Amino acid sequence: MPRPPSMPARLLAAVLGASACLAPLPLLAQTTAERAAIEKVPPLSKGEIQLSFAPVVKKAAPSVVNVYASHVEKRNPRSSAMAEFMRRFFGEDAPGRGLGGTPGERAQRSLGSGVIVDASGLVITNNHVIENMNEVKVSLADRREFEASIVLRDPRTDLAVLKIKTPGDVAPMPIGDSDHLEVGDFVMAIGNPFGVGQTVTQGIISALARTQVGSSDYQFFIQTDAAINPGNSGGALVDLKGHLVGVNTAIYSQSGGSHGIGFAIPASMIKAVVETAKAGGTTVRRPWLGARLQTVTPDIAESVGLDRPTGVLVASMQPKSPAEESGLKRGDIVLTIDGQPVDDPEAFGYRFALKGITGKAVFGVQRGAKKQTVEVKLGPAPETRPRDVLKVRSRSPFAGATLVNTSPAVAEEMQVDLPGEGVAVTDVDENSIAARAGFKKGDVIIAINGSTVNSTKDLERMTRDSLGIWEISINRGGSVLTSVFRG
Repeated sequence: MPRPPSMPARLLAAVLGASACLAPLPLLAQTTAERAAIEKVPPLSKGEIQLSFAPVVKKAAPSVVNVYASHVEKRNPRSSAMAEFMRRFFGEDAPGRGLGGTPGERAQRSLGSGVIVDASGLVITNNHVIENMNEVKVSLADRREFEASIVLRDPRTDLAVLKIKTPGDVAPMPIGDSDHLEVGDFVMAIGNPFGVGQTVTQGIISALARTQVGSSDYQFFIQTDAAINPGNSGGALVDLKGHLVGVNTAIYSQSGGSHGIGFAIPASMIKAVVETAKAGGTTVRRPWLGARLQTVTPDIAESVGLDRPTGVLVASMQPKSPAEESGLKRGDIVLTIDGQPVDDPEAFGYRFALKGITGKAVFGVQRGAKKQTVEVKLGPAPETRPRDVLKVRSRSPFAGATLVNTSPAVAEEMQVDLPGEGVAVTDVDENSIAARAGFKKGDVIIAINGSTVNSTKDLERMTRDSLGIWEISINRGGSVLTSVFRG
């Protein structure tokens, strides 16, 4: 039903009908008043007062689940008996029981949220919710509870896929299109904050393509002011159609609670991970470019005639890589991938990772003052030699470190530039000798006491005997560092 004209509008119509000799300025003033009156009116019907997000929640909430993950370890009977003795006589929680475990077990537990994304019972959640866990249960909104298996872990995106065992009738949530979100769009966050039960909060999209969050390798997050708290991890960010547009993954907080700055992984990345799981994959394979990219500075942009600093600069390329074979050149600026703009290396990494490992991608490139397109063949990074994983346990500065032979595949997984030869550190145990010696993930061992280290077998042979002095050279981010350790 159309609204009746406001009093100023009716008055203006009467005056105009009586005289056509009004001066221009009063007319302008009257028109401004009329517009203000039309824009600022109270609700005129009960329906306008009762506008609600409830229909969207009813549609989306059944798809959001609580995720309970645990890691149970069997313990030595003697240590379990001592733990039981301590609990009985000193009133302490027996370490052997962990968090509610039985004697002889040690349990760690994690609580989060997830979203059903397929009628077969596939659930998307955060990898950090189930990291290091070996038992998972999910609880549906209708209080049904199921055991679930871990189908796929993808630490680089902080996503994981679970499969509900014997799911029965479940309600999957459609995956939406995060590429068409705009700042200011209404969204809702649904999850299980602090374990209190399913909770819905509402807000807007505060920003898109946030790249300085640090919770995964692919920095391209949706920012929202919808309240997200611990326990919301893995839960749904939902648009007004009831579609999944993001998986809530992190918050900015100095207190542990919501400050109105939450981050979600976009639906476009979720789709890629879910499709891999549907196809039976246990790991997500992504395309390899084989180039080192840099941010475009204002000076670089000005030198090639760009009106603003955008895109990524090709700083170098590996021999026989897709980048080199496509015809890309050092100094090229990549502006788009298949028509999607890329503003910085993080945006490039995100867009390129979505392309899969078959077919081609078309790069929009600025070369000098000219724009052109370059076709890049998509494929996974090659494993040019066996990894030969080595966990060092011998008495040496490397004790507690895990090392592998370098290759393009290893460099791609670790998201670091690695030389073609050498041994890379992939992990360092906390409080280990290697950690105290200062070794970090991504370090490449070059030499020990002047002898070149080409493989993990070389390093294993060199560390068999305890030496009085260890002179170790490493490549860290392109810089060669040499340190001396005394054994």
